Amino acid sequence: MAAEQRGDDTLASQDIESRTVGFTGAPADVTGARLAAEDFLRALAGVSPPAAPEYWHDIVLIVTELAANAVQYAPGPFELRLRRTFDGVHVTLHDTSATPPTPRPFNPGTGGGGIGWHLVHALCTQVSVVAADRGKDVHVFLPW
Repeated sequence: MAAEQRGDDTLASQDIESRTVGFTGAPADVTGARLAAEDFLRALAGVSPPAAPEYWHDIVLIVTELAANAVQYAPGPFELRLRRTFDGVHVTLHDTSATPPTPRPFNPGTGGGGIGWHLVHALCTQVSVVAADRGKDVHVFLPW
């Protein structure tokens, strides 16, 4: 039986290599993580534009939230990895705390806070946390 031709199985965006960037964990590294995400997305958009304009902004927002949480709650360095998937972008943030993130109630009367983890779950198609002895990996998948 002959195999049916299904067309070109390659994606132009497969030419976009994953990016891994390490940070010291300083507050300014939140900006560095956001800039690294924007650099990756510019390269990706050059060969495969997002299906909706807000997808770019959602990814940058989520990277910013994850990096800010790493700086605030996990002492020491963190590592950001971005890679293209078949239908989106996979973001992994590794930090030095083995404690998984937990949602906190949002209380604007105390200066805000508590909304980041809710945003992660609202905007991402999948969220998982893999804890180990030397920290954790937060994996999120977002549409592109």
